Amino acid sequence: MITTRSVTLLIFSLALASCSAEDKKKPVMETRTEIPAEPTGKVVKTDAEWKKQLTPEQYAILRESDTEAAHGKVYEEFKHQGKGSYHCAGCNALLFTSEQKFDSGCGWPSFYDPAKAENVILKKDVTLGMTRIEVTCAKCGGHLGHVFEGEGFKTPTDKRFCINGGGLIFVPAKEEPAKK
Repeated sequence: MITTRSVTLLIFSLALASCSAEDKKKPVMETRTEIPAEPTGKVVKTDAEWKKQLTPEQYAILRESDTEAAHGKVYEEFKHQGKGSYHCAGCNALLFTSEQKFDSGCGWPSFYDPAKAENVILKKDVTLGMTRIEVTCAKCGGHLGHVFEGEGFKTPTDKRFCINGGGLIFVPAKEEPAKK
């Protein structure tokens, strides 16, 4: 016999399982200890190859132009990362370094300029009823985020490259040996 109590317990159990499944689906920024080899030319893969290589979150961001949630786990990781470089999770192209990083408070990783301008493409984006400038990887075409200008940030360019951290790989800088 099904009681109100058993139905309540079932609903509560499903809610807990749903929460833990959602936590597992939240994007994280991949970290590697070695600088990955950059592509020398364009990276072209089939949809099946991208799905095999990327996590579901990376695929959603890079191949489907998805946006991770603001102020999430990736943003918290980003705020605490030290010196290092940020590469495309799709093809390893160098995109940004900690030298261009700043905390804009927007909830996503922010940079004021790319580390290698030739590795990013800026293009007009008129989706969602607004006009913005989309940032994509020049090597694999992966969606990275958007760039905004003239917001008054005290940076050398007054630009904010608002980037999905789930589409990046962070490589911490190597410690320099102490000079004797």
